[in-house]
Amino acid sequence: AIWTTVWVSLALGFSGIIYWLFSDPELYANPEKYTPNQATLKYITGYLIELSLSIDNVFVIAVIFSSFAIPKKYQHEVLFWGIIGAIVFRALMIFFGVALINKFDWIIYVFGAFLLFTAFRMLTHKESEFDPKKSKMFRFLKKLFPVSYKMDGDKFFIKRMGVRAATPLFVALIIIELTDILFALDSIPAILAITADPFIVFSSNILAILGLRSMYFLISRMLTKFRFINYSLVVILAFVGVKMILSHNMEIPEWLSLSVIGVSLAGGIIASLLIPDPNPQPAEED
Repeated sequence: AIWTTVWVSLALGFSGIIYWLFSDPELYANPEKYTPNQATLKYITGYLIELSLSIDNVFVIAVIFSSFAIPKKYQHEVLFWGIIGAIVFRALMIFFGVALINKFDWIIYVFGAFLLFTAFRMLTHKESEFDPKKSKMFRFLKKLFPVSYKMDGDKFFIKRMGVRAATPLFVALIIIELTDILFALDSIPAILAITADPFIVFSSNILAILGLRSMYFLISRMLTKFRFINYSLVVILAFVGVKMILSHNMEIPEWLSLSVIGVSLAGGIIASLLIPDPNPQPAEED
């Protein structure tokens, strides 16, 4: 709870730094020519989009930890290295995404159509149970190097019959990184619908990831209670997709984007609390 408060406070406090940087051309080049208020609103909107679209990722991480029987005392280490990897991969994806938008105006329509397709797929396809040990990612990893099913403290590799083998800790880390890249295929275009300013996109994205990973142990327990949250994500993805497609002809104000995100998330949470689950899941034991 303490780290959650720290990261959320840091993210919100960073909006003040955004305002300060965009108030003086000598501090930041400001390629998109935003006013300080515009830049701050775009940062907060981008932060909330990444935070909301990454909620499902928390559930997948919980499934991966459970599947490979990663003890809680070692989960922090996997999350730490996962964050480092996420920062590197997100930076690369943001760099190429911004470069594509600046070079090809029409790419914004491709991103928008992709987000609408993702929203439609989330709405119409029932999600199957994710089993990391049966996934293509795990089968691919086993072809790359030997895999041991035994833990040895916090080690990523051990010697097995004279052969260096990856432990479940390392396998879990790699699968978490690969799934994070897949989730980023939705969230990065969604933030690029709000702004193509690389600093705003990167800072909002990374601070949301840092906050979400610090909230992992809290959110992973609560996620099963919020069964309507996926519908919130459908609305957010669809709205952002439409915003991208209309961006060259109509400017949707940031206050409206913030309102749609906030109302969608609140609606999903309230509906989950008010409408009883016909098939309640038994409480998990630690």
